[in-house]
Order: sequence, then C-alpha cells, then structure tokens
Amino acid sequence: GLGQAEMYAGLQELGVANGEDLKETLTNCTEPLKAIEQFQTENGVLLPSLQYALPFLDLHGTPRLEFHQSVFDELREKLLERVSAIALEGKVEERYKKLEDLLEKSFSLVKMPSIQPVVMCVMKHLPKVPEKKLKLVMADKDLYKACAVEVKRQIWQDNQALFGDEVSPLLKQYILEKENILFSNDISFLQNFFSPSPKTRRQGEVVQKLTQMIGKNVKLYDMVLQFLRTLFLRTRNVHYCTLRAELLMSLHDLEISEICTVDPCHKFTWCLDACIREKFVDNKRARELQGFLDGVKKGQEQVLGDLSMILCDPFAINTLALSTIRHLQDLVGQDTLPRESPDLLLLLRMLSLGQGAWDMIDSQVFKEPKMEAELITRFLPLLMSFVVDDHTFTVDQKLPSEEKGPIPYPSTIPEAFTKFLQENRIACEIGLYYILHITKQRNKNAFLRLLPALVETFSDLAFSDIFLHLLTGNLTLLSDEFALEEFCTSLFDGFFLTACSRKENVHRHVLRLLLHLHHKVAPAKLESLQKALEPTKQSGEAVKELYNQLSEKLELRKPSPAEVTETPSMELPLPTVPTPASR
Repeated sequence: GLGQAEMYAGLQELGVANGEDLKETLTNCTEPLKAIEQFQTENGVLLPSLQYALPFLDLHGTPRLEFHQSVFDELREKLLERVSAIALEGKVEERYKKLEDLLEKSFSLVKMPSIQPVVMCVMKHLPKVPEKKLKLVMADKDLYKACAVEVKRQIWQDNQALFGDEVSPLLKQYILEKENILFSNDISFLQNFFSPSPKTRRQGEVVQKLTQMIGKNVKLYDMVLQFLRTLFLRTRNVHYCTLRAELLMSLHDLEISEICTVDPCHKFTWCLDACIREKFVDNKRARELQGFLDGVKKGQEQVLGDLSMILCDPFAINTLALSTIRHLQDLVGQDTLPRESPDLLLLLRMLSLGQGAWDMIDSQVFKEPKMEAELITRFLPLLMSFVVDDHTFTVDQKLPSEEKGPIPYPSTIPEAFTKFLQENRIACEIGLYYILHITKQRNKNAFLRLLPALVETFSDLAFSDIFLHLLTGNLTLLSDEFALEEFCTSLFDGFFLTACSRKENVHRHVLRLLLHLHHKVAPAKLESLQKALEPTKQSGEAVKELYNQLSEKLELRKPSPAEVTETPSMELPLPTVPTPASR
C-alpha cells in the first residue's frame, strides 16, 4: 500500500494541514488538549451552527471521524455532480478552462483514495488532458488502472505498444472462443458454427470490449485494424477477418458516424451483413455489392485489401458458397449455363476476392484476382451434371423395371472433378459445399461417390476445422448408415483415417463424431476404430481427453459376461446361479 506520508503529501501544497502538522504541533506544545482543540477549530468544518451541534453528537457517542467522513462523502458527491455539470454548460472554451483549473488544483491529491474519484472525474470530462498529467498517470500502474476509459484512450492513441498490450489478450480470447465452438462436443445439423445471427455475434464479450475501448476514436480503430491485418498475415487465421467485420458493424449499430463514415468498407460490409443474416445473396443486394466493387476508383485500389478481408470472413464465404449451390440448382431447372448467369458470376467474383485476401495483403498488389475460365466452363457444369445424375436416378427408381433390373447409381467420379478440387481453390470451396449439401439431403449414394475426391484437396481444405465441423454435424442425419460396414469403411478408412496421424485436428473431429454416434456403429468396426484412434505420445491433451471420454462410454456399453453366455436349452429348470457382477 501507499505510505501515509505519500498519500497525503499533496495537502501541504494546497496549504491544508495534515497528520504530519498535527504531530509537529503536539511535539512542540505545553498543553496538548488545548493544542488539539485549536487544531480542530482551525481545520474543522467552518460553519457557525456546527459549534453547538458537534458537542450534541459527542453526547450520542458519534465519533468526530464518522461525522467528518459523512460530510466529506456528501460534499464529494456534490462535487462529482458539479464537475459533470460543468462539463456540459456554458461555452466550450470556458467549461474546459474551469475543468483544467480544477485539475491543476486537485491533481496533487490524486493519490488520496478519498479525493481520487474527483480528480479522475475531472480528467474524464476533459477532451484533452494536459500531456504532463497523462505522463504521470501512465508512469503509475495504480493510477493508470483507476483511470476512466476516456482518459486511457488519450494515453493509448500515442502509445501503440501499450494499447497493443491491452488488446492482445482480447484477441487471443476471441480466437479461442471460435475454436471452442468448432470443436464443441455438441454435434448437430440444426445448430452449428454459422447458426448465430450477426447481431447476436456482435454482442460477444470481446467485440463489446473493443468497441468500448475505441469509443469514437478513429486513431484507435485504425490501430485495431492494423493489429488484425498483421495477425491475419502472421497466422492465416480467418477468424481475424470475422472480427474485422464484427467490429465495424458493432460501431455501426451504435451509430458512431465518426468512424463509419471514414471506413471505406462501411456500406459494403453493411450490405453483406444483411446477406449473412439471410444466409443468401438476393438479386437486389447482389446489384448493390457489385456497384461497390465496380466503383473502386483508380488510385483507391487499396480498399480492395480491406474488402477482401471482409469477404474472407468465414461467415461471408459460407453465405456466398450456399448461394452458389442454390444458383446452380436453379440453373439446372432453367436449362441455363453458368456463364449465362450474371448473379452466379458475381458470387464467384466475391468468393475469389475473399479467398485471395491473404495473398493480396501479403503482396500489397491491390487488384482483383483473375477468374479462371475453366471454373465457369468446366467445373460448374460438372457439378450440375451431378445434380442431374441424382434427378435421373430418382426418376429411374420410380419407373416400373422391365427385366432390366435396377439401374445402379453412378459410382465413378470424373477425373476432372478430383483435379479441380486439388488445384483450384474456388472450385474446391464450392465442391466441399456441394458435398455438405448432399449430406444434408441424406443422399448417401452421392456422398459415397464423391467422398474419395476429398482425400487430396487444395491446401487440405477438406481437413480444415470449419468443413469438418459442418460435415460431422450433417453426418448425424445419416446416422443409420453407420451400422453398415461398407459405409464406415468408406468414411473412416477411406477419408478420416488417411489424415488422422498427420493432422491433430482431424483426430479430434473423428473422436467428436464417434462420441456422438458410437451407439450406431457396428461393434466390430467400433473396436478396430478404437485401436486406430488411440493417441500417440505426440498427441495433444484435447485428443487424449476425447479418447478417454470415448473409452469410458464404450466400456459402459460392453455387455456383461452373463448376457454373453447362452442359456443351454433344457427342459428341467436349472437352479438359479448368482451372475457374476458385471464390470
């Protein structure tokens, strides 16, 4: 704690007696009681009516300290109210002059716990606290802690490192929260990573705290964006892109025009936010978004770096990809080619801008990535042919078969499809979303047909957390298929286990899935999976923990020995034997 002397040091500067003075008076006097009385008179509350009231309080056993303390608290409340009022009245220059004078007078007492709130309140209402005072506050940990955020902003805006120290733990927390959702043990196709609305997400603790820290300060907002860009470059973690959009929209919700009007992405992000809310880009909004992209002027191309980061947000990619799949299905029905649909081309343009964010910010070359013609002329028609295969198969199943026997579902994949998934990022993203789509439709045939193409994909996208999180959720819709050896072999041996040993996250997702569906899996298959998924020395805590949870569940499922041995069929009733206690 503070030494008494240091705490009250400021009183002498103001000509107010303190404990040291009393000590001195008493040391150098002949009649201590008289000296005390005189000290009380000189330093007490100077109200004539109190002369008679204080002895009355003494009679009631109320200590003088208690009385002075309550008077003091009352006065402090009044002073705090007055400071807040001064901050709002009269001409701007005059009110700030009054506050600055007050700060000058009171700052020497800032260490006194009883006075500190008043000094802090004065500083809070000053748009520009004198540099000297800010430096003193910054140099003292306790004072800095006690400061209002309004004062801290003034300190931060010229001290990027200090601001970074405050923001850094929040950004770590944000990324952790996102990862916890992706790896959550609750698996469901109804509730997933993308379920919460943008409005709900912006209420999250980190976004709210950052919004509060930034206030209306453009300089601090720019600093946070700079941190996010740097971290995105350093880690390639796309959740930083989500936070970039959420922060802007949180300031938008609060109508902080000081910032929204200077962020060139504001209107684009606002429009995209509405699409994300609907999980679909409708025609009207598509036009609007296209207008923003076409409106990027010569010399302002740098804004593409920001727009690409907004489009790289997984929530944006999810919306664009779902809209693309819906468009493709419509085109099949209309007998139209992808290249004839401007809406589809715009979705692809935004997808490639989003997917190119990292390269653009890294290279600082701000131009839209070139769209590969083959994506539109070959890959998308391929996906459409899969949709047609499904229609044909369904119709065939319903036709009366004449001797020819049932028509088998096409089992081979065109080589071009596999190649596209390996070599083209946008094709891969759309291909993965198509696979999620057929899984959600419980289309087992189509799923098993395309699954082999996922073993090798562009930059291992099929083993990314977001895709595996969505896939495991959708697979719960096919839970009855897990009883079939063929299905399990294709899914586990053919896909998941090919990456488990080299990718810890895949190991975690498989264990999550089995924790959820183990009771559906054929016992023999389950046993071999349990062996295959055993953690190694290199495995992290999360994998070990999940594996232990699974083992416990499986242990509980094992039938007791009594159930296994069959009762011999004999006419005579057997004497009942107590069964051995099941493990």
